[in-house]
Amino acid sequence: MNVHRRNSGFSLVEVMCAILILGIALAGMTQGVSTALVSSKESELQTTAALLAAGLIETLRAEEYFSDGTTEGDCGEGLSLYRWKQSITSAGIDGLHEVEVVVENAKTGKPIYELRTLLFQRPEDSSRGGSQRTNESSSRRRGGRQR
Repeated sequence: MNVHRRNSGFSLVEVMCAILILGIALAGMTQGVSTALVSSKESELQTTAALLAAGLIETLRAEEYFSDGTTEGDCGEGLSLYRWKQSITSAGIDGLHEVEVVVENAKTGKPIYELRTLLFQRPEDSSRGGSQRTNESSSRRRGGRQR
């Protein structure tokens, strides 16, 4: 009895197709991982910049006295990727100031994050030596003596 057996292996064409499909899938997966890493780093930059800007504004709010003008600086050794610019301008109402903080990339100068807000300073503080009055009142609150 002569039984015809069918070859039960893979042909070269089938193996090549499987390798091609696997290569395309790996390339897509590599691109997806790369995009996720870049997105994660961008999110980290945005979050850090937002916290820096909010911290600068909260510092102004805590000081209770500020004057119109522009200041800038770097963010220290641990955050050397960032620089900030802060501008304070009068908002047209006595005692109301517009504060804008821009955090930018220290190397390229490209803005990363911008935060604007309005801060109110009692008009009598800004017209009569507010910094001295602020220092006196904060000294009294801490229980210290004025010199």
